[in-house]
Amino acid sequence: MDLLGSIMGSMEKPPSLNDAERKKVKAQKAMIEKQQEADKKKLIVFREKIQKRIHEFIKDPKKQKYKFEVMDKVYRAIVHEVTDVAGLTSFSFGVEEQDRYVMCWKKEFAPTDEELQAYRKGEEWDPEKAKLAAKQKELDRLQAEADSNKKTEKIIPASNYKDKYKHLIGDESAKDGAKQTLANRSYGFGKNSSLSFLGCLI
Repeated sequence: MDLLGSIMGSMEKPPSLNDAERKKVKAQKAMIEKQQEADKKKLIVFREKIQKRIHEFIKDPKKQKYKFEVMDKVYRAIVHEVTDVAGLTSFSFGVEEQDRYVMCWKKEFAPTDEELQAYRKGEEWDPEKAKLAAKQKELDRLQAEADSNKKTEKIIPASNYKDKYKHLIGDESAKDGAKQTLANRSYGFGKNSSLSFLGCLI
């Protein structure tokens, strides 16, 4: 007998189930399978209802978007799948396990970033309000641009600095005060001094 065989032989066998316990386990298994089948059917029925609602929404030319009721993650996944197959755009909004819901739009009326931002904040989207906000934003931008242009314009001082410091620099300053200077011949920098200097070097 090998080692594995001897170990297996020395181990205790698991307790065997009596008939009553076997029936109980079988009943539990059957109940779980039945529940799973019921859940599966429930999801199929839910999908069919969503498909019908989406179809009616697409047929209605007056409607641009459709808001679903609050639902669990599994049901929202089905809604997203159905809307995607139908060629719609869909997003979820709200807090998970509290008030999260799905909203879908026809492709030609896809939501703007501002609209999505409003729904994410839990606010209702008002197109007229949004237009006014956009106009105000543009006016603010133009005002800021005008203010920055004013700052970059050349600033003309109220008084001349020369007048303020006249007692220190006098009437003549800069170019006005510059005078022609001549070389002093006594130091040997006259006309011929450079030639004589060169002659010394040679």
